[in-house]
Amino acid sequence: MKKISSLILAMIVMLTLAACGNGNNESASKNNGGASASEPASAAGQSAENEKSLKPEEGATIRWWGNKEDLEWMKFVGDAFTKQYGVAIEYTDQSTVDAFQKLQTDGPAGLGPDLFTSAHNNTGTLAASGVLMENYFTDEYKEMFVKEAIDGTSYKDILYGYPLSIETYALLYNKDLVKEVPTTMDELIEQSKSFTDAKQNKFGFMMQADDFYYVHAFLAGYGGYVFGSNNTDPTDLSGLNGDGAIKAGNLLQRIHKEILPLSVEDMTFDIISSMFNEGKLMFRIGAPPDLKSIREAGVDFGIVPFPLLETGEHPKSFSNVKSIYQSAYSKYPDAASLLAQFATSEEMLRKRFEMVGQIPAIKSLWESDAIKNDPNVAPFMEQVKYSVPMPNIPANNSMWVPMQQAYNLIWNKNADPKTALDQAVANLKDSLAAAK
Repeated sequence: MKKISSLILAMIVMLTLAACGNGNNESASKNNGGASASEPASAAGQSAENEKSLKPEEGATIRWWGNKEDLEWMKFVGDAFTKQYGVAIEYTDQSTVDAFQKLQTDGPAGLGPDLFTSAHNNTGTLAASGVLMENYFTDEYKEMFVKEAIDGTSYKDILYGYPLSIETYALLYNKDLVKEVPTTMDELIEQSKSFTDAKQNKFGFMMQADDFYYVHAFLAGYGGYVFGSNNTDPTDLSGLNGDGAIKAGNLLQRIHKEILPLSVEDMTFDIISSMFNEGKLMFRIGAPPDLKSIREAGVDFGIVPFPLLETGEHPKSFSNVKSIYQSAYSKYPDAASLLAQFATSEEMLRKRFEMVGQIPAIKSLWESDAIKNDPNVAPFMEQVKYSVPMPNIPANNSMWVPMQQAYNLIWNKNADPKTALDQAVANLKDSLAAAK
């Protein structure tokens, strides 16, 4: 009898919860912490049962900010979502940089979006400032999406992002100029020597030698790192001026001396792109967005992961995760969570790959023939395996300038790598101390 009474009581509780969670604004406020212009929502503590019963609030209208390149896809997703759930969606073309800045002011004022698209490296800053709502379906997403995407969009072990795509850079080469693809950096340097003719403005290899986004591949390949504890501990900066970082600096100076006698000012992104597209450059570093101009120029090109270092290790490029995030100030958190989930389903991410061309971050699509057999995609996917997600903690924003200054000195002034990197770490420490 006692067991029967307990069962009846449990059923009453479940029915009561279900009645309170039918998608009205009151239930969303209770489930999510009460989203308002002054009080952010929270997805913490929501059960699997709540996830299954999640429904959009009555009369919900979702404001969705995204990059211009995503707008057509966003509207495709939105039309399907509106048809299924009856929720209206407003779209805004908003760059990730502007979104990052506006969210911290517009969100609390009630003027921000419910959902927005951004690169993952701002996750920590936004989460720490209380702007972000946690991913509503965390356990499910950790199973469905590649580890690099989950790591990149998490902060302090909490998943915030709904990952869309993952991107890194690799080695691009001109097939008309390269007869045998190098498998090591030594081979790349030797091949480049035979083609390089500075007087004729022809070079075997070129990169932005003071841009830490690219140089990181060598630093991490030699065992260096940005922050300790997998880029979560800003008090440990020894990976930036340790042995691995010094070896990366030595490699840069070797490249400069043997095959690339130009200053960093003469190797901007636009210059590198133009020279490669004009057939004056054998090898360059590039990412998926760079391929459009190469195709338009009619270059017969190939893509491969980075050649091995002399240690036998792979250079470890930075990876960048593009993700949907939910504002903690959303007026309709249930509807927004559902739309974020809907947009990052396998079906919608396959459509995004078809429309935008970026590598989806969901595991199931990595095994699809259309993606894994695409010669313009597979090499980047292979390089992702050796990549490191860009740090996403707030300290990340302070690292770029000191490192750029150090590599500029190492390249342009032939400065001792240890000395230049020690100064960079000292400057970074000062910046972090001032930001506290």
